[in-house]
Order: sequence, then C-alpha cells, then structure tokens
Amino acid sequence: MAPPRGRIYDRRGRPLAVNVPTYRVYLVREQAPDPRRTLERLARLITLPEHRVAEVERQARARRPFVPVPVRDDLSWEELARVAVHLPELPGIVLDSGLLRDYPHGPVLAHILGYVGAPTVEDLQRDPDPLLQLPDVRIGRAGIEATYDRRLRGRAGRLEVEVNAVGREIRELGGEEGRPGEDLELSVDLELQRYCFDRIAGERSAAAVVLDVVSGAVLAAASVPAFDPRLFTLGLDAETWRRLARDPLHPLVDKCIRGQYPPGSTFKMITALAGLAAGAIGAHTEFFCPGHLELGNNRFHCWKSGGHGRIGLVQAIAQSCDVYFYEVARRVGIDAIAAMARRFGLGEPLGVDLPGERPGLVPTREWKQRRFGRPWQKGETVIAGIGQGFVLATPLQLAVMTARLCNGGRAVRPWFVRDRHPEAADPGGSAWPSLDIPRSHLEVVLRGMEEVVNGPQGTARSARLPGPVRLAGKTGTSQVRRITRKERLAGLTTEDLPWEERDHALFVCYAPADAPRYAVAVVVEHGGSGGRVAAPIARDIVQRTLELDPAGSGALARAGLREAG
Repeated sequence: MAPPRGRIYDRRGRPLAVNVPTYRVYLVREQAPDPRRTLERLARLITLPEHRVAEVERQARARRPFVPVPVRDDLSWEELARVAVHLPELPGIVLDSGLLRDYPHGPVLAHILGYVGAPTVEDLQRDPDPLLQLPDVRIGRAGIEATYDRRLRGRAGRLEVEVNAVGREIRELGGEEGRPGEDLELSVDLELQRYCFDRIAGERSAAAVVLDVVSGAVLAAASVPAFDPRLFTLGLDAETWRRLARDPLHPLVDKCIRGQYPPGSTFKMITALAGLAAGAIGAHTEFFCPGHLELGNNRFHCWKSGGHGRIGLVQAIAQSCDVYFYEVARRVGIDAIAAMARRFGLGEPLGVDLPGERPGLVPTREWKQRRFGRPWQKGETVIAGIGQGFVLATPLQLAVMTARLCNGGRAVRPWFVRDRHPEAADPGGSAWPSLDIPRSHLEVVLRGMEEVVNGPQGTARSARLPGPVRLAGKTGTSQVRRITRKERLAGLTTEDLPWEERDHALFVCYAPADAPRYAVAVVVEHGGSGGRVAAPIARDIVQRTLELDPAGSGALARAGLREAG
C-alpha cells in the first residue's frame, strides 16, 4: 500500500507541493488474457496515446505478478463513468481513487521543487525498495523532489492476501502499516519567490537569487523561462518534451545553479582582495588609467575610452575602472587570484541541496596546461582580473560570494532544508568557518561597493533605495562577443549585435549596507549593461525583501519606516 508523499512548505508554512485526490485506471496483466486488446478498447473510451499503451505494456512485463500498472492518473468524472460502465468488456482493468502530486504555484517554483514521475523499468531494476513496485507511486525526478526523495516517499505498507488460481482474492492474511512521507519546510519565502519570478519574467532569459548572509538560507531563486511541473506529474507526451528540450532559452535548466557566465566586473572585489593579500596594493594605492593598458603588442581597453585618470581602489570599484584591475591582476598573477576566488565559493560546487549544480570555473596555470596543453599567457591574467576570459560563475555562486564579502568573511553555504548544514542553526552566523580575511581588507572593498550605488560617480546610482536604508553592490557587464578595434571605430556597440551575441548584464548587492542581512545576485542573459538592466531589478528585489523581511532583520523598523515588532 503506497503511503502519501510528504508535502513541501515554504518557511512560513505555506504549501508548495501537495497531494490532491484523483481517479485512476490500472491494468493487472495476469487478469488480462490479451493486454494489448484490452488497452485498445480502453483507448476508445478515454484519451490514451499509442506511446502510452506501449509504455504500459513494457511496465507490465517488468512488474511483479498481480501488481497493477497505472494507465492514467487523471480521469475526469465522465471518463470514470464511461470506463465503469464497460468494465465487463475490459478484463484486467481496475478503477481506483488515489492521490496525485500537485504544484499549486506552477512555474514559480518549478526549478526549486522539481517534479515527480512514475518509476521506469530502469528504476525498478536499480532500486530494490518495494515501494516502487506499487502502481500509484511517484518518485522525485528533479529539484527538491529528487534530492529528498527518500524522505518524501515514506515506507510502503504491506497487505498479504490469499488468491485462487485465477488471481481472485479469497481472504486477507494480515499486513503492516506503512509510514507517510516526511513533510519538508524550505528556506524559501513564497511571496518573495513570486516577486523575483515576476520581476525577471519580462526578460528572455534571467536568474535572481536572494540569500540570508548570516544563515545561508536561500530565500528565493528564480529562473526564467520556466515550465509547469504539473506537466510531468501526468507524463509528458513526446511532442511537449521535444519542445521543452529543444527550446534555445532552456526552460528546463535552472540557471541559478546551472547557468555559468563570465562574472565580469562583479569579480573585481576578488582581484582587489588578492592584491591586498599579496601586498601588491594597499587601501590607498592609486594607478593612472589612460583608457587602456599596453601589454606587449596587445592593448587592453577600459570601458571608459577616455580613461579615469589617477584613481584609487575604492573609486576603482565604484567606477569599475578596468585598467586598475588589469594592473592588480598583472602584479599578483592568476594563481593568487584563483586561490582567493575559491575562498569565496567560486570555481567549485557549493553543495546546495539541488541536483545538477555546476561548478563554474576559476582558471589556473596548471588548469590551462592540463586542459589545452598550452602555457598560460600574461594577457589571460589581465582579462581574468576583470572576470572575463575563462572565468565562469553561477548566479548562486555570485550571491554566496557577496554574502561572504559582507558577513565578515564567514564561509556561509547555501541551503533549502535547514538540517543540511548544522552551522545554519547559529543565529549569529559565527558557526560558519572564517575565511581569515583581514577586516581592513574587507572594509575597503565594501566601501567601494557602497560607492557603486551611493557615490556621485558610481556605476549603479539607479539602484539606490528610496529612504534611509542604503544598498551596496557591484555592476557587471560580461562580454559574449568581442567587438574588434575596427568595429569599435566604426561605431558598433553591443546593442547593434544579434541578441545572442550581446553582453550579459549582472549585478550583485547586499543590504542594509551598515548591517548586512540579505545578498542578491541578478543575471540577465544578453541584457547589455549591468548598471542599466540588472541593477534596477536587484534594487526592486532588495526593496521587496526588506519589506517582507523573511530573516527578521528589522532593517525598516530601525530606519523608522515600520513599527518595531
């Protein structure tokens, strides 16, 4: 007997994945002299595609004797009545009611929750759990449903019956009660998740992540385009699957954990910290930016063609001066930059409790030699220093990087279910390991991030919050297709390129700037300017996060914008 699957709730107890009553039709192969003929008759009464008929036959051959095989899970009342009237003509067909997995919020949480599906023949051969042999069982195929499938599925009950030679039940001999699946409470705030999803839904392809910088809780993680997980509960037809799988915008891919992008200028804080740690620069070191850096026969341009002139570290972050970070990278080398990046969660999986997380990429000399059989070049160090070249990061990694920058240098890790990390239970966040970054180094970088948004020459002045609460952040515009010198002189800009060749727009930020509690990362694929496109999205998400305040920071109350308590 199949137990009900555990339900999934958000952090405030609102249902995200539930079980709803449904009518079902099964086939018991041993009671059907000709299963194919029975199924063909059934297909004249209800919608039953040929591919589903073939799959039922295949599953029936793989099941234990007398175990019913689900044919369809979602019969309407009218279909149920039609089949019931014709049951005498349908040997081996059984009608029953049961529970069907439902996702009431549709695509809003699709990539987080994932979906369930019927066990395949391969599943039955691989997993000895007797629960999978039962006809109405569904197992996790993606997302939280897959990661915590064992906890959600529960344990099968057992009923022993005596049957005669033709399989007819004579009497019950006894059994054992099953155990319902475990309910799960996620870190996600449903209202914030919906806001993030709606806020980026107007973009062709984008992702947004909100983290609690103290506990590591993932408060929202939206990826668009998405899909409706309810489609998978009932079984996709081949055409729908092909359409989703071949969509060039990849709606089945969770871009928060699987989208890998050059982080662009959002990486400059890492380069700065590597320079400070190596003693290559100090908090007040200045360089002259003429608009480019000459290295051998190559010229590496700053985004500001006329240059920034003489500029120090804080303003280099605020104004995103490329030449400053070219020079820092040139002085410290790629291996020192890579080591610092890994301390902040880049270049390796974070271990978040969703399947399929990608590691990003932080290159080293040894990596390039192993991967391409060629030595590392100085020019590659220069462009890596501004988050271009081989460097790749996921939106979740960028959010974690930002959280570690602003939480005092604690190695917080992201999670959806609290018991994944015991450190998350510490209300002050001190249980997370220290990154051993000098506070003075973090402070100068954070001053630069605050100037990005609130300074007179910052690249994200459009991201300022209304009122006294201050936001700090960093813009990023990562190059997808290099515009040549000849094209630049001809006036070609990224907006003139086809959509798929335009730059990605990125923004990372935290708030409140004076008492950080929330970190946000936004990536808009081929969105162009991080300051013009991604920063306003992140600003709105931060504002809504502060209003909902899922972590209980009390930021608006302290600012006098809301009554305390």
